[in-house]
Amino acid sequence: MSEAEFVVVANRLPVDRVAGPDGEDFWRRSPGGLVTALEPVMHQVDGAWVGWPGRPDLHVDPFDFDGTRLVPVQLSAEEVELYYEGFSNDTIWPLYHDVIAVPRYRRVWWDAYVKVNRRFAEAAAAATAPGGTVWVQDYQLQLVPQMLRELRDDLTIGYFHHIPFPAYGIYAQLPWRKQVLRGMLGADVIGFQRVADAGNFARSIRRLFHYETKGGRIVVPEEDGSTRFAVAKAYPISIDAESYVELARKPEVQARAREIREGLGNPRKILLGVDRLDYTKGIRHRLKAYGELLEDQRLSVEDTTLVQVASPSRERVESYVNLRDEIELTVGRINGDFDTMDHTAIRYLHQGYPREEMVALYLAADVMLVTALRDGMNLVAKEYVACRTDNRGVLVLSEFAGAADELGSALRVNPHDIDALKDTIVRATEMPGAEQGRRMRALRKKVLENDVERWSQSFLAALDEARSLRAAVGS
Repeated sequence: MSEAEFVVVANRLPVDRVAGPDGEDFWRRSPGGLVTALEPVMHQVDGAWVGWPGRPDLHVDPFDFDGTRLVPVQLSAEEVELYYEGFSNDTIWPLYHDVIAVPRYRRVWWDAYVKVNRRFAEAAAAATAPGGTVWVQDYQLQLVPQMLRELRDDLTIGYFHHIPFPAYGIYAQLPWRKQVLRGMLGADVIGFQRVADAGNFARSIRRLFHYETKGGRIVVPEEDGSTRFAVAKAYPISIDAESYVELARKPEVQARAREIREGLGNPRKILLGVDRLDYTKGIRHRLKAYGELLEDQRLSVEDTTLVQVASPSRERVESYVNLRDEIELTVGRINGDFDTMDHTAIRYLHQGYPREEMVALYLAADVMLVTALRDGMNLVAKEYVACRTDNRGVLVLSEFAGAADELGSALRVNPHDIDALKDTIVRATEMPGAEQGRRMRALRKKVLENDVERWSQSFLAALDEARSLRAAVGS
């Protein structure tokens, strides 16, 4: 197998294996946020991507797809259950999202996490050319940077953490807290979504290891008595904004947006929520606030419709099964109480949609509701803003989403404060066009300037700087 100068390591490959009409399986590009974010980067380099192909016990040899070498990592059904559904999504995910759900700590999950991380590290080591660069992605692979460094000390290693990193008082609950930090410290550059996340990480390093941290730089002692530097800073991820602008300007997408409004009965205002079905997204709080506004008659079903897209997520994890049941019961109750023969209070859609349909939805919506209880970034907020080439629409944005650091002209809200959330929703539906335009222009300037290319370039520039520093120290 040929070796690549630049290798991305992620839990999943950027493709899905799907059945064709002739019964033959084929590979199709995945719709996920990480793939969308890294796609432009991979097109600019002759690189490789290491990841799981998405099905248990599926053995696939490395292959080329759309100009990128894909290196599949095989996982058994038991490993998917223990490493992914267990440790990654029933331990790390709730812990790092401020214990919104209770994390579970099982040693058998941890053992599987270590084993699988090692397999990813070994695959990356084999796929990377001498002196190459490896960029590890996200919380499923926190141990890979250090494992990779032990296998290949000639590599420059980056790690990007897409979800929040919790305050020390929460992080300290993790029984394997030191092992995870050591794993991440194997990277030369450790990227976070928010300045606060990088600060939380540095504080955990100081508390548990007493390493020196200053200005985002961490002094890491090595076993041979030498020291090296690791950089831990915020590099907020973004979207390929121009691609959303282009779609929003297509006549057929604009026509579809008009169809959506007509299909909903041409309400005066359409509110929109777009989320994975996840307890961190604040969907329950949003529905509660909207239901109370209808009950208080501050909004009416004749004038207002809430469209809630909730794409399926982790459907074998118990807390997600329970969440879906609760949300669907809530939607049914609100619709039962307030629907008329001609109008529906909530149009609930438990499915994913292609990008063109999502852009049409963004154009149809007067108010975008992003009410996450905790979110690393939330790219939906940026997608909505990018699409609003008419400088209309209102973004209601949780202060607990990473996007709130950049999108200061949104209506920011604490989603736990239901009364404040209700007031903000009403304010959004009543906002004059001139204020909408002023806010949206400021939001669009931020999103268009700080796009995914700028994100990747800033992180890769930090990796280049780290490589140069290592070379200078070694000479």
